[in-house]
Amino acid sequence: MRSFDEILTIAAARKGSAEAVLAGATPVKPAAELAAIPGDRWLASMARGIFQAGISWTVVDAKWPGIEAAFSGFDVGRVSMMDDAWFDALLADTRVIRSGPKIAAIRDNAAFIRRANEAEGGFARRIADWPVEDYVGLLDWLTKNGSRLGGNTGAYLLRWMGKESFILSQDVVARLVAEGVVDTAPKSKKSMLPVQAAFNQWRAESGRSFNEIGRVLAQSIG
Repeated sequence: MRSFDEILTIAAARKGSAEAVLAGATPVKPAAELAAIPGDRWLASMARGIFQAGISWTVVDAKWPGIEAAFSGFDVGRVSMMDDAWFDALLADTRVIRSGPKIAAIRDNAAFIRRANEAEGGFARRIADWPVEDYVGLLDWLTKNGSRLGGNTGAYLLRWMGKESFILSQDVVARLVAEGVVDTAPKSKKSMLPVQAAFNQWRAESGRSFNEIGRVLAQSIG
């Protein structure tokens, strides 16, 4: 496996400079700022990721104000207690993506956030304090306790909200394969562990965030 600096050199040769490669990396929010994000914004981001799965993101963007209104601003308590009448009304509401399984997943994720908020620390604090060295464990927690948060959906959620994160895009996976970290795109927690170890090593070598490291890996290919 090449060092971070060696991969950065490859990416810089493709994009013109190291600065050009790193310029597009998404910033990471401080833990205190992340922990202060209210539950409705976490649920809204979950809903965006769930609705975007399998359809054009621009469609969801165009409908988003109506979606926010239809889900009462993603109030966690209210959505978690969604009754059949509200559920059926959403299925008929042209403001939203009218998918029963996706609407049910949003309701279930509201309940997930509510349960975590009732525990010590709360949902946002737990994510903020989760060590990035066990980022794969955080993804697994979201997958097992949430609904439709597996695959890259949970990773995009964390990235959008400002948690230090990596996303296994096609280009990132291609670089990981080239470095002998994996043979193919990992699909399970066990198969993600070598990826975690590689990112941990590159982070220790470089002092860069997972966001920056992922950007470099992707830019070394695409």
